[in-house]
Amino acid sequence: MRIWQGDNAGGRLVEHATVSALDHGFTVADGVFETLKVVPAGPVALTRHLRRLADSARLLGLPAPDPAVVGTAVAEVVSAWLRDGGVLGRLRVTYTAGEAPLGSERGEAAPTLVVALADTQPWPATTTAVTVPWTRNERSAVVGAKTTSYAENVVALRSAREQGASEALLANTVGHLCEGTGSNVFVVIDGQVLTPPLSSGCLPGITRELVLEWADAREQELPFSVLAEADEVFLTSSTRDVHPVVHLDDRVWSGAGAVSAQMQHEFAARLSADLDP
Repeated sequence: MRIWQGDNAGGRLVEHATVSALDHGFTVADGVFETLKVVPAGPVALTRHLRRLADSARLLGLPAPDPAVVGTAVAEVVSAWLRDGGVLGRLRVTYTAGEAPLGSERGEAAPTLVVALADTQPWPATTTAVTVPWTRNERSAVVGAKTTSYAENVVALRSAREQGASEALLANTVGHLCEGTGSNVFVVIDGQVLTPPLSSGCLPGITRELVLEWADAREQELPFSVLAEADEVFLTSSTRDVHPVVHLDDRVWSGAGAVSAQMQHEFAARLSADLDP
């Protein structure tokens, strides 16, 4: 594990992060974050991730993170990790409101910035998922922001893991397909690749964004029941890339579908050619 800690004015590599118990990110989850994959050639889609970090901060009304400071922090952490022989890593940038009173009101302290990088294992070629009864609120005040308030995801993912699956898929409050706890979801119907629009309340995933740009895929409102009818289902995230689902609730596929497998291959090829598209 490699860690950088500081704020918008700068920081340094540390052995252990020491965030205040009064930090608003700790007391009320008032913060935003990004998670991205790191390979020996560097972090993947870093520019897009840092742009989304700034967008999330703006949605929460946080001061804009200084891109130069965040970029320096990421570079120092990645360099240290590579010197340690890193091969595949999971990098997290966390940006909170800093120290504040013990309540919802923010204080006057500078924001807290922590960048951490740890080794991770590659996902298997295919994956499993289940549907869960909880919903996303597409009218939430923080919809579209990647916030540190992840308790709902923790509960849903725990339920999925107890059922032997790697991900939980959720509808929104009007019964439309939304997303997973840490992934976006795509379905294939009669060869057409579809994913819920951002108006569903789903997170604007970076991998989702790239698939929509690179592939013959489009956004469409979809009933949650589409998961029981789609020809293929696949997940996308910054660590999963394009990840075909082969077991969803009671549905079982013999392997990755032809469309999902092709998209998985093409996505990997694109990233090999350009790590920061």
